[in-house]
Amino acid sequence: MIRFAVIGTNTITDKFLQAASALPDFKLCAVYSRTLARAQEYAQKNNVSLVFDSLEALADSDQIDAVYIASPNFCHAAQSILMMQHHKHVLCEKPIASNASEFQQMYDTAIKNQVILLEAMRSVFSPGFAAIRSLLPVLGTIRQVDFSFCKYSSRYDHFKEGIIENAFHPALSNAALMDIGVYCVHPLVSLFGMPASIQSSSIFLSNSFEGAGTVLLQYTDMQATLRYSKISDSYLPSQIQGEAATLLIDKIQDPQQLTLLFRDGHTENPNIPAVSNNMVYEAAEFVRLIDQLQQALENDSTDGIPSLIRHSWLKASCLELEIMDTVRKQQNILFPADH
Repeated sequence: MIRFAVIGTNTITDKFLQAASALPDFKLCAVYSRTLARAQEYAQKNNVSLVFDSLEALADSDQIDAVYIASPNFCHAAQSILMMQHHKHVLCEKPIASNASEFQQMYDTAIKNQVILLEAMRSVFSPGFAAIRSLLPVLGTIRQVDFSFCKYSSRYDHFKEGIIENAFHPALSNAALMDIGVYCVHPLVSLFGMPASIQSSSIFLSNSFEGAGTVLLQYTDMQATLRYSKISDSYLPSQIQGEAATLLIDKIQDPQQLTLLFRDGHTENPNIPAVSNNMVYEAAEFVRLIDQLQQALENDSTDGIPSLIRHSWLKASCLELEIMDTVRKQQNILFPADH
């Protein structure tokens, strides 16, 4: 049984707990919030007795094995590092850090303290994404990739009324690229790695917040276009175009319906298990990694421990942040965490 704490008492934490509660090895044991009253309220809702309004006290607790972090973006690195320094495993919401430099510090801390660090990029752990990966050889030589995630934010109307909420506050390491575009960037690098060159364009709001953007990435014999927005909606599918076939993806942020269109005119629809909350897969992978590491530590299998901590999911997180750092530099999107 892995004893969890949550940092963050918002809607995304609700969804995570709903998903993780289905896992036999998961047990929610503690809640952290900046105010004790909010922590107590959320803990009572989830039948938990252990509450914290101090991160240091949570980190010191011997009743917690792992922490799910769903705080604002700019908090991710410092909170993750603190928890890992106290030998807590960390599942951190996307984007896992403000920049690649912060991520490197997190990565080094995980290795030093022999704990699991994982970015909660829920789409890439799903059966739909596994199907996308398995179908790439069917497409032949891949020439074009078009990933799009554009969703009008529920908080944008408040912004237009002059109410600037956290979701539209760039000082908190927020931008359309970080909040929405990451759902395009991470799957791209997970499938195809780092591009040779990157070009970008952004739309900015009155407070210098990036509201939408487009990124063109050049590979050796392939191009990728990423489109993202917090100020408009898109209803078009994403796609991967090969010389033999094209793969349509209903939603790159939650792939559940795929369509293969072959050059001879016939189509195929791969069968993907339906799921209402795809966070169950990230939770399951996090638990699996922790279990593997604990078994290796118990068996004193020192040869396998480094590879378990440096698992392949972290490579994609690293490349994701390197690309987003480049785009932000091109578009002059600066965060306090960059200094």
